[in-house]
Amino acid sequence: MILIPGIDPAALEHLASPLAPAEVDRLADEIAEVASHIDAAEHRLLTLIRRFDEGSGWATHGALSCAHWLNWRIGLDLGAARERVRVARALATLPRVDDALRRGAISYSKVRAITRVARAATEATLLEMATHATASQLERI
Repeated sequence: MILIPGIDPAALEHLASPLAPAEVDRLADEIAEVASHIDAAEHRLLTLIRRFDEGSGWATHGALSCAHWLNWRIGLDLGAARERVRVARALATLPRVDDALRRGAISYSKVRAITRVARAATEATLLEMATHATASQLERI
């Protein structure tokens, strides 16, 4: 056993043995693929939210807003629900960003950051930045 100063050896007992390089690559690829599918599914959800909001479907159920309905019906935190509605609305005006999320080419986190500032004139530039920057870097940009 290797002793690391300041770390209780018992705390390391639950860690799995290191992965073989081929297993690391396989898991990394699978994680990226599943994340891409989740982002594509997020696009579908946002598209449905936008349509539901535009048609005031939430009012039929007596909700105060689409965000309140999402909070009640699917259990989203109210702040997260408001953000989903905001992003869903913004995607209607940003076709390139909308398509990139639909394909799972960029993450919801990146889309959220982009939709805070993007306009037709800046959409392509921000989308290009999103292919090279992390979501937190896009937030700062």
